Amino acid sequence: MATIETLFKNARLRDGKVHDIAVDKGRIGSIVPAGSGGHAEAIVDIAGELLVPCFVEGHIHLDTSFFGDAWIPHKPCLNGFDVHERVAFQAENMAQAAAMDERARNQLDLCIANGALQMRSHVMVDGSVGLSSLETILRVREEYEGLIDIQLVAFPQSGILKSPGTPELMDEAIALGANLVGGLDPLSFDRDIKGHLDVVFGIAERRGVDVDIHLHDAGTLGAFTIEEICARTTALGMQGRVAISHAYGLGDLSSDAARKIAGLIATSGVSIMTNAPGSHNFPPVALLRSEGVVVFSGSDNIRDSWWPYGDGDMLRRAEIIGYRSGFYTDRELCAAFDVVTMGGAHALRLDGYGIEIGAKADFVTLAAAHVPEAVVSVPKGRRVFKAGRLVAENGSVVR
Repeated sequence: MATIETLFKNARLRDGKVHDIAVDKGRIGSIVPAGSGGHAEAIVDIAGELLVPCFVEGHIHLDTSFFGDAWIPHKPCLNGFDVHERVAFQAENMAQAAAMDERARNQLDLCIANGALQMRSHVMVDGSVGLSSLETILRVREEYEGLIDIQLVAFPQSGILKSPGTPELMDEAIALGANLVGGLDPLSFDRDIKGHLDVVFGIAERRGVDVDIHLHDAGTLGAFTIEEICARTTALGMQGRVAISHAYGLGDLSSDAARKIAGLIATSGVSIMTNAPGSHNFPPVALLRSEGVVVFSGSDNIRDSWWPYGDGDMLRRAEIIGYRSGFYTDRELCAAFDVVTMGGAHALRLDGYGIEIGAKADFVTLAAAHVPEAVVSVPKGRRVFKAGRLVAENGSVVR
């Protein structure tokens, strides 16, 4: 019998039973009852803690966080939430912030230490910054290869049609190494939904990449935009390759209207990202999931120009989603957990994700008896493994 590279013994899985997990060449080779794992070159004792797949940080902004930098006080908008005004504040703050690569590393270390080993980050690409932010984050991504897998979205923070040269820059961003093409409030920001979506889906179709569009618009305005995005997705055969981030408007609809549009979203294969922000209505997670919609999550902004909150912990994000959604039963708490794990894996189209034979050995240990307890207690002191190698422990990245 061949010797196993690494045996993770006494790991408690979601079924409540304790198992031994063999890992070879970065992937799970076997899962057997504890004590029957066989011989291994290295043994890691999980000591009965819960072992779960790594968290999926499905929406973050590596280029604009001030985490680890000097504190920058939040500046409120004059008339409630206004995307244009927040973008202007962001430009002012970025001009006095530390170097972008330094701030991005701080944020990545934070997320990895909390157990996120899969990430999708939106990076500004528009007429205001050109490709400079993307070039910086691409270099940082290369530095972190082997610690975390990062998808980058070419994100037009200043709009597409309002910002001269942005369509060409977004196309060039994909050639440079961005993985997805983004968008931003086609109706309220650019005031031209057809023109905006023509650019986004045109680049996606030409370059063969996926789409992730920011949509902050409320009520029926947001709902109409969602319907248009779903129609484009279906017409181009891009089911499963398009995400709408935030989709606040879904939280403004009546239950009947929300259920009707949820059916359309599910049929078109569009995923919905929510971080359940405290100051906005947000998509009805349980209703969407019941209709077959893939719902995933992300930290979004961490201590930046949009808000001062954020700790890079997707398990805490599951707690927030559960708390704001009124989730109390074990089944509901497990649903909140799935949003930050399997939901993200589906939305990001990850290969080999999960705790199963053949999957990548990317997992996290939690001091909890089961998933519902983990969601409500948010235990720290985690061990984080990438391809079976320890990459973080007790809140610090191990290099």
